[in-house]
Amino acid sequence: MKLQTLSVLLAIAAAHASKINPLHIKRQATSSTATSATVAASSASSSSGTSAVSSSTSGTSTGTATGSTSAVAAPASATWGTSFPPLSQISSGMPSEVTQPVTTTYSPGTSPTYFSGLIPFPLLVLVFNAADWPAQDKLPDTSSSEVQEWMKELDGWDIPDLSPTVDGTCVSDPANVANASARGWWTCGGYTRDTDITVCPGKPMTWGTSFDDGPAFYTTKLLHFLNEQNIKATFFDVGSRCIENPSVLIDEYMSGHEIAVHTWSHPHLTTLTTAEIVAELGWTRKAIKTILGVTPTTMRPPYGDIDDRVRAISLAMGMVPIIWTRTPAGVSFDTFDWEIPGGVVTSEASFTQFEAILGNASTLDDGFIVLEHDLYEQTVDMAIGYTLPAALSHNPPFTLEPIGQCNGIPYTNMYVESNLNTSFPIANGTSDGGIDTDGDGTGDAKSKNGTSSATSSSNGAPLDMFLIQYTPQ
Repeated sequence: MKLQTLSVLLAIAAAHASKINPLHIKRQATSSTATSATVAASSASSSSGTSAVSSSTSGTSTGTATGSTSAVAAPASATWGTSFPPLSQISSGMPSEVTQPVTTTYSPGTSPTYFSGLIPFPLLVLVFNAADWPAQDKLPDTSSSEVQEWMKELDGWDIPDLSPTVDGTCVSDPANVANASARGWWTCGGYTRDTDITVCPGKPMTWGTSFDDGPAFYTTKLLHFLNEQNIKATFFDVGSRCIENPSVLIDEYMSGHEIAVHTWSHPHLTTLTTAEIVAELGWTRKAIKTILGVTPTTMRPPYGDIDDRVRAISLAMGMVPIIWTRTPAGVSFDTFDWEIPGGVVTSEASFTQFEAILGNASTLDDGFIVLEHDLYEQTVDMAIGYTLPAALSHNPPFTLEPIGQCNGIPYTNMYVESNLNTSFPIANGTSDGGIDTDGDGTGDAKSKNGTSSATSSSNGAPLDMFLIQYTPQ
């Protein structure tokens, strides 16, 4: 791959600024209105601590932790910063702000300082060359040499023989819905396995904070706010976005946020063949490794669409699945912020949904994980203006932590290269040790614990990073 200077890539990325893929707006066929009503009904009342940020809020704010606002009207086209519009103005037709730069520009080879033990990101920065990568937002070609190498990581693993679902939703697939429990299908019934991370165990009033679908053009605005408030989060990044916005991905990583895999083109993974799932995960893993020099050990399936086949493939490739919280009554902690840009729900309805989530969360014995996004300006404004301040100003306030941290996972173990755990990731490596992240037939992602990733490749081996075992049902 040809490597030049970052400025060239930034110019290319800017050319894509107006081409956000509508694929990312498509979600579950289930009615979000019905789900919102379920959440609202299951919560006795929203907490009084969120009253400072309500649907009647008007004006702009600098995004303080209290969520208080002024009476100044939002400008038609605001300059960059951490200001946000009144809740009623966050909509599909809202005026766009000027995007802001990354919080810090880092020289190639700079070492992270937020945690010790992490390796410097590459001395040479990625310059996008279309010939080196799959098409943006398209399923990668499974016949490529890279995918053929990554398929070898499944050797020795018991990959369940489950046929792909029709479209990843429940309405179109009654046959698989009837078998949802046996196949562990989260989409239809919320079925999970012990290897799924869905809560912050034993940490009540803790929000495992995360954002999906970036790095995008307004992620930088979110990063400025998170830095101001000293909040760390987990970013589930899409491979197509990573190679478009490498400087933003670097900013996330160097600011101490956790980076995880969120596939290359954001499909419903249960609809894909095994090779297609491997390609989606492998190319995203490669993009992150190429830009940051590290390989994530966690992933999130788009739409939460996972079953035992997707789990087994993810684990075989060294990535533990993270979804979001559902209560025992089946209430999903989804803010539906992703439906605001398409005009499907209003910002007021989304925030009411979030207030109900906080009401439910305050009754749980464990901490919780919420689905939010940084792909769109509207979702970022919802986060910095309303949801994050509401959690911080709640009485009592919630503690905000990245998902790995709220699960007691050392920050270094979120990446293969700095991992100090002796039995994770459980993935098939190459003869020279390590995972073949590049797909060139040689191991390049090696654990810092000094043991080869290939030392244990059988299903059911202990994942003591998470104190769990994987046993397909």
